[in-house]
Amino acid sequence: MTQSKRQVHVIGAGPAGLMAAERLAQAGLNIVVHERMPSVARKFLMAGRGGLNLTHSEPLDRFLTRYGPAQASVSRWIDAFTPADLTAWVEGLGQPTFVGSSGRVFPDAMKTSPLLRAWLARLEGLGVEIRTRSRWTGWRDGTLVFETPDGERLERPDAVVLALGGASWPRLGSDGAWKPWLEGAGVAVAPFRPANVGFDLAWSPLFRDRFAGQPLKGVAVTHGNKTARGEAMIARYGLEGGAIYALSAALRTSVETDGQADVRIDLKPDVAVGKLTDRLSKPRGKASLSNHLRKVVGLEPVAVALLYEVGPLPVSPRALAERIKAMPLTLKGVQGLERAISSAGGVALEGVDKRLMLTARPGVFVAGEMLDWEAPTGGYLLQASFASGVQAARGLMAWLDSRD
Repeated sequence: MTQSKRQVHVIGAGPAGLMAAERLAQAGLNIVVHERMPSVARKFLMAGRGGLNLTHSEPLDRFLTRYGPAQASVSRWIDAFTPADLTAWVEGLGQPTFVGSSGRVFPDAMKTSPLLRAWLARLEGLGVEIRTRSRWTGWRDGTLVFETPDGERLERPDAVVLALGGASWPRLGSDGAWKPWLEGAGVAVAPFRPANVGFDLAWSPLFRDRFAGQPLKGVAVTHGNKTARGEAMIARYGLEGGAIYALSAALRTSVETDGQADVRIDLKPDVAVGKLTDRLSKPRGKASLSNHLRKVVGLEPVAVALLYEVGPLPVSPRALAERIKAMPLTLKGVQGLERAISSAGGVALEGVDKRLMLTARPGVFVAGEMLDWEAPTGGYLLQASFASGVQAARGLMAWLDSRD
């Protein structure tokens, strides 16, 4: 069979699935992409609402540590498609990029839609067929079964890429409904758990009503021996934001194991406790302590209120400085998958080979968040998703070649 007559179906039109489709189409295969929603890449579009963080510019050896227990597997994907490759790919679609002060990489447009439009135009030029409202419902005698507006449709391609996403933000399309179908085919699937998610904390009604939605900017959050710098957002239910998400795997484990997770927040991570003590020792005259904290320490009203929320403030400047540097909070619960940015769990990495082919189902490759890995926000999620699509496409082409 000639290369041009081979047909591959990609199920799932997020970053991983579309990237696999692009690479396979460039190799001359006939590609059909299935998406159960009325339009493609809905979660990808949502990710760009606050500024599309594509990847990160930090050294690769440090970058790869962000993937925790899955580092060995994810490293192979990122070898196939590095942060530099992703940046060059985005710019090749006519979308210039820049590196922010935190080292994160963004498109100049700071949103997904211009990039996605250019990408879909490229895929159309490559002859990729995209079928929306086409929901995969499993196999029947080795044949793929889809529900479509025109009724049931059966397909039997030469190979398949599954890129159905995990189980977070299910209203955008990734609902994890595929789990029993793969388990029925002998594939090990770890239970889904929320990742990059907020945690519950019982605020007083006064604090919650006044400060919900306000950020604690430039703080350092510590749990155990891990510290994350960034922003923590006050939510009505508790805490969320980048610094919390960076620790969410460890925080989730503590809540699951101990029923709670203790954190310490450094409200002034760039100021030593001695210097804070000196500032707080200055006479405050008739100024209230709240105004004194704002004036001599530079704390925002939300940070000052949080100090009071924790309990009575120490009298001595040294003790107050130490409170500012290590304010204790206890998180009591984890928000659910419907509020999580991503999910842990999914197809066990031990159940796929280095090509990302299911060992229990030859010719079926898996990419993206439906695999069992997790990473913090900051560009790490999207980088690995794109890279897994490249890796799955390479593996699929190698598998087809091996069958000739």
